[in-house]
Amino acid sequence: MSHAVVHRRIGGPDVLEYVEAEPARPASGEVLIRVDAAGVNPIDAKLRSGIRPSPPLEGPRRVGADGAGTILEVGEAVEGLRTGMPVVVTGAQGLYADMATVPAAAVTPRPHTVDAATGASIGIPASTAYQALRSLSVGPGDRLLVHGGSGAVGQAVIQFASAWGAEVIATTSSRRADRVRELGATPVPYGEGLTDRVRTLSRSIDAALDCAGTDEAIQTSIEVVSDRSRVATLVRGADAPGFGIQAYAGGAPYGLSEQQQAWRREAVPVTLALIAAGAFRVEKGPAYPLRDAVRAHEELERGTDGKILLLPAQS
Repeated sequence: MSHAVVHRRIGGPDVLEYVEAEPARPASGEVLIRVDAAGVNPIDAKLRSGIRPSPPLEGPRRVGADGAGTILEVGEAVEGLRTGMPVVVTGAQGLYADMATVPAAAVTPRPHTVDAATGASIGIPASTAYQALRSLSVGPGDRLLVHGGSGAVGQAVIQFASAWGAEVIATTSSRRADRVRELGATPVPYGEGLTDRVRTLSRSIDAALDCAGTDEAIQTSIEVVSDRSRVATLVRGADAPGFGIQAYAGGAPYGLSEQQQAWRREAVPVTLALIAAGAFRVEKGPAYPLRDAVRAHEELERGTDGKILLLPAQS
């Protein structure tokens, strides 16, 4: 019997239920995946709690956009995918499950050298970071300020930007400064006086990306970057127009362009190739059995180092 995690109402972590749920046979353009690991993302909790609006619940809603596993069955009109292939899934729904039927367009072949837990960790963080940096035209010689450098998205930002020839300054807690430094950025502690500390490190900042969502992050970015078209937030989208800056999700009043959506899709195979080559690192955090999704979301809301995972085989 297959199982999945669902919720029937909006609320705290305790609304999540571990239930019996057989996946549908794959229709045309779909594949059936055995899920070996599912990534737990902040957006999962925001949708569950109602912080991020979603359509009204009309029955049990499955949870989870990112995962990795193996293809069990391939529907008609699917090219490039076959039964038994290890894959990563991102941008789907219902990956908190031991099996899931998903659109083939959400599936990327996974190198055998990249384990499922690592593959399940990259979807939303790497896609978001990659698209944001492409949108800001970050490249060789740029000085980039990223807020929240030790988070999953922030770590991906540092690695992509550094690989593309940019110099990165990353705000972080003192406790996490070493991690940020290991990835190639210069850490700077957030808190009172941040703008002055950033200016001490560099008089010229070309672009800034807010992954933290604090007033301090927005204000510092505006003060140190002269061109507001090269300042963006991933968290304060609803406020971005008032600041005159870019927003990519985070409640933004406009969606992603076709090009930005293409960049997000492109990020997954790019990141997998980098991981396989030893050129991109993922920080994994606590892992829970699928049946313990409530605990995973409680951990997510408390805050923890590294990517939280659900491992269906342990349930």
